[in-house]
Amino acid sequence: MIEFRAVSKQYPDGTTAVDDFSVTIPSRKTTVFVGSSGCGKTTLLRMINRMVDPTSGSIEIDGADIAATEPVHLRRGIGYVMQNSGLLPHRKVIDNVATVLFLNKVPKQQAYERARELLDTVGLDRALANRYPGELSGGQQQRVGVARGLAANPNILLMDEPFGAVDPIVRADLQRETMRLQKELDKTVVFVTHDIDEAFLLGDQVIILEKGAKIAQKGTPEEILANPATEFVADFIGAERGKRRLTVNSSIVASGDDLLLVDAGGYAAGVISAPGGQLASANPSPKSRSISNKTSQAGDA
Repeated sequence: MIEFRAVSKQYPDGTTAVDDFSVTIPSRKTTVFVGSSGCGKTTLLRMINRMVDPTSGSIEIDGADIAATEPVHLRRGIGYVMQNSGLLPHRKVIDNVATVLFLNKVPKQQAYERARELLDTVGLDRALANRYPGELSGGQQQRVGVARGLAANPNILLMDEPFGAVDPIVRADLQRETMRLQKELDKTVVFVTHDIDEAFLLGDQVIILEKGAKIAQKGTPEEILANPATEFVADFIGAERGKRRLTVNSSIVASGDDLLLVDAGGYAAGVISAPGGQLASANPSPKSRSISNKTSQAGDA
């Protein structure tokens, strides 16, 4: 469990990136910080591994104040995945994945075997192990970055907009992989994004931030979608525009017995089918016609 207690961060130029932030991040769940550029979400993430130290307040991991832990030692026990993967271009894939293991004095052959196992874990062919990052696609590089973040088998994995630089198809694939890995590995994941759809897809707990890392709302995707706390939240998630209230167009069968979902503008948003492929009714009730965007995305995936 990670706890922020009255944390603030002010930079030398007077900029307040984080202002009196307090929150609990539960163990073995995915918590997503989401907000516009400059709201402080990346600063919060980097405070967890002491890449940034707070001006005031404290951060605890399982009850221990991280200020008492030497920063380099702390970082070696926390996985970190960033945008553009951050791989070392002059080192082969297997060496990139094994970097933290080498730093932790793991014997070379043992480190290499662990690195190969991690390539399997993130869905990469072991044949890529001896290639250089520049020889891989953007999506493959990001998978290597995730493998490196998992190398030391950390309890905590930090992900800083890791899929922001890849195309939508690759991004959707990487999002699915992230959900699979979380289900299999049971890590405490802290994920940063500016994309509310990505936040709702991946997050068990979603924290919507305003400037200064002020919490506009936190909760499950379902709670936030059903009850936006403020006008800011409603606008941020698109509730006021009506785009997230989807209805069934029963006059169009998408495939087999699947029906087409349309948004408030009448545009196709996905398909839906009942369990077992049998639709309960050709004219669903108003309650069954309303569906969250997260459900729609899951169907599209």
